Amino acid sequence: MEYAIGTQYTPRGKNKTLCTVTDILKTYNMRGELVHTRYVATHYFLGQLGIDYDVVAPTIARGLK
Repeated sequence: MEYAIGTQYTPRGKNKTLCTVTDILKTYNMRGELVHTRYVATHYFLGQLGIDYDVVAPTIARGLK
């Protein structure tokens, strides 16, 4: 399942900050087959914007409300 830009989720763990999907990164092989789908997510931590460039779909799925 592909998540849309703007999807908000709360990841598991100690730091439960609200994250927002801001971009989708897709990797294709030489045959044109989709190999990886990763998401870019942002969150605020201590007043600063944090960016995670390697978020996978199951992380988002577990954190949806």
